[in-house]
Amino acid sequence: QIARTIARALCLNEDLTEAIALGHDLGHTPFGHSGERALAAMFPGGFKHNEQSLRVVEILEKPGGINLTWEVRDGILHHTGKELPATLEGQVTKIADRIAYINHDIDDALRGGIIALADIPASSAEVLGNRHNARINAMVQDIVANSGQKPRIMMSNRVEKATDALRSFLFARVYINSEAKEEDEKAKYILKQLFLHAVQNPAEIFGAAEQWYDTVERMACDYIAGMTDRYAIAQYRKLFIPHGWDR
Repeated sequence: QIARTIARALCLNEDLTEAIALGHDLGHTPFGHSGERALAAMFPGGFKHNEQSLRVVEILEKPGGINLTWEVRDGILHHTGKELPATLEGQVTKIADRIAYINHDIDDALRGGIIALADIPASSAEVLGNRHNARINAMVQDIVANSGQKPRIMMSNRVEKATDALRSFLFARVYINSEAKEEDEKAKYILKQLFLHAVQNPAEIFGAAEQWYDTVERMACDYIAGMTDRYAIAQYRKLFIPHGWDR
C-alpha cells in the first residue's frame, strides 16, 4: 500500500511497483531475519532472502518460473542491500519496505512492552510525529516532495536523519534486546534442527532420489524457506517433541 501510494503520487507504473512489492519477500524464512541468519550459517555459500525470492519466481513456483519481466525480477533482487534497483518503481518498493518495517517494528515493540512511547527519540518524533500514521504520512509526503523529476527516489536529509535515528533506536532497544535475542536463538535453533533433519533424511522429506531437483542442502533451504512460523514450530514439535509432552 505504501509503495503504490508513492508510485501513484509520482505518476510511476503502479502495476510494476505492486508486482515488485508482492514478490520481494516471497523468499523470507520463518521467523524473519532470525531464520535467514540460521539458514545462512547452515547452507554452503550462505542464504539471502532476496535471492531466494528471485529463486521462487524464476524456478520454484512452477517449471521455468512465472515469466515475470526483467524489471520486476530486478526490483525483487535489489529491494535490499546497497545496490539500487534499476527502475524508479523498484526504488519506490525498496524505500517503502524500509518505512514499513521500521514502523511495524516500533508498533510490535510497543505492544510487547519492550519500549514505551516516551522512549522514541525526541529528535525523530519532532520531525516525523509520535504515532504510526503520522510517521508514515511524514515519510511518504517527504519522499514524494523530494523525488519528483529526479533520477532516484529519496528522502530529504532532515527526514532521512530522523528515520535513521529510529532504525538505530530499534537496534539498540529491540533487535539486540536481551529478551528479543533469547527468542532469536530459539528461532535459529528450530530451523537448524529442521535443516539437519531434512539433510540427514532426504527420502523422508523429498521422496525418492530420482525426484530430487537439486542438492539435498539446496532443497532443504527451499523447503524451510517456504514455511510459515507456525508450520516450522509444528514440524519441530512433530519431529522432536514426544507426544503427550507438548501440552
